[in-house]
Order: sequence, then structure tokens, then C-alpha cells
Amino acid sequence: MNDSHFIMIALLFTFAIAHSGLAALRMWAERKIGARLYRVFFALVSIPLATVLIIYFFNHRYDGLVLWQLQDISGVKETVWILSFISFIFLYPATFNLLEIAAVAKPEVHLYETGIIRISRHPQMVGQVIWCIAHTIWLGTTFTLVTSFGLIAHHLFAVWHGDYRLTKRYGEAFIKVKERTSIIPFLAIIDGRQKLEIKEFLRPAYVGVTGFVFLFWWLHPWLMTATSRINL
Repeated sequence: MNDSHFIMIALLFTFAIAHSGLAALRMWAERKIGARLYRVFFALVSIPLATVLIIYFFNHRYDGLVLWQLQDISGVKETVWILSFISFIFLYPATFNLLEIAAVAKPEVHLYETGIIRISRHPQMVGQVIWCIAHTIWLGTTFTLVTSFGLIAHHLFAVWHGDYRLTKRYGEAFIKVKERTSIIPFLAIIDGRQKLEIKEFLRPAYVGVTGFVFLFWWLHPWLMTATSRINL
């Protein structure tokens, strides 16, 4: 455990406090300053913190002890890329409302029960866990392990926090959504509470996510080089 491990823990904690704290204040803040201005403020706080986290991770991913080395084993690279692709499908359901995210349209809180929500009520948590597993397998360092534990811990808290906020906002309507959905992927489908509708995934948003993953794959070497030039 060197300094970079503790710095990453501090960065993760700062991001979690800012992100979850602002989410908790959403209803109050929207009454005070309006939904659009709140969204802009939320983005101005969250995006720089997330950017610092990403750059710091890129620059220090091989810090600490190497616990395992699997990169030369046949099929590992392909498995990691497949898992990473799946993780993005879960991580970015927010692309369905890009105009709201950018505050071009008035940001709203929606109760979804279709598409990826049929698989898991908290797809971003599922995506983050898959991403962490993939990158921890590939890198095998204590720094990556610490980062993964921190990210997963934050998203597990966000599962509880998100349900709490939606229950407070929607009451019985959200309780019924909880009863018909599951946190564990595919559980609600397996036990009959949901039925997977493939046509719901044939949307421009999923095409956009797929395009983003392939673009990221193509830019990945350049991103590694570019971030290494930033002294973080």
C-alpha cells in the first residue's frame, strides 16, 4: 500500500460524498434554483471529479503489488473486452435522456420498468461491478483492487440511497415498481415478475452505447498516452 492507494481512496470518498450528497439534495435544490440550473451545477461538480478519478486510475493502475498476471493467457483479453462491453450497456441507461442530462430539456425523475430495468433495477451498479471485475482480472494489482472495492462500495450504497430517494418521492408507486423488479440481474425475469422484451433494446440509445464502446476501444491506446502526460 503506497501513497497512490490512499489518494485513490480519498478521491473516491470525495466523489461519493459530492455525487450522493447532491443527489440527496435534488428535490430541495430544484425548488430553490430550478431543475435545469440544478442539473448544470450537478454536472459542474461531478464531471471534473470523475475526470480526475479516471485520469488518476489510468496513471497509477500498475501501482502496488502484482497479485496475478493473466494478460498473456489465451482468451483473457477477449473476455475482458466482452465484459467491458456488457458493463457499458448497464452503466449508461442515462443516455436515453441526453437532452435532460445536458439540461437542454427540463430534467425529470422517471420511474422506468422497461428495457434494462427489467434485468436489474440498478443497472449502473451491475455495470460498475462487471467493469471492476474485468479490469481487476486484467491488471491484477493492489491499486486496481482497492479502486474496485471503493467503486463497488459506493454503488452498493447508491442502491440503497436511490431506492430511499425514489420511495420518498413517489411513495406507493415506487414500492410497486420495487415489487416487480430486482436488484440482482435477471432474478425478476427468472421468477416471473418480469418478461424480457427484446424489442425494447432496439433503440437508438443502445446503438449509441455500442458505438461509444467501439470508439473507446479504438481510442484506448491514445487515451493511455494522453493521460500519462498529466501529472496526477
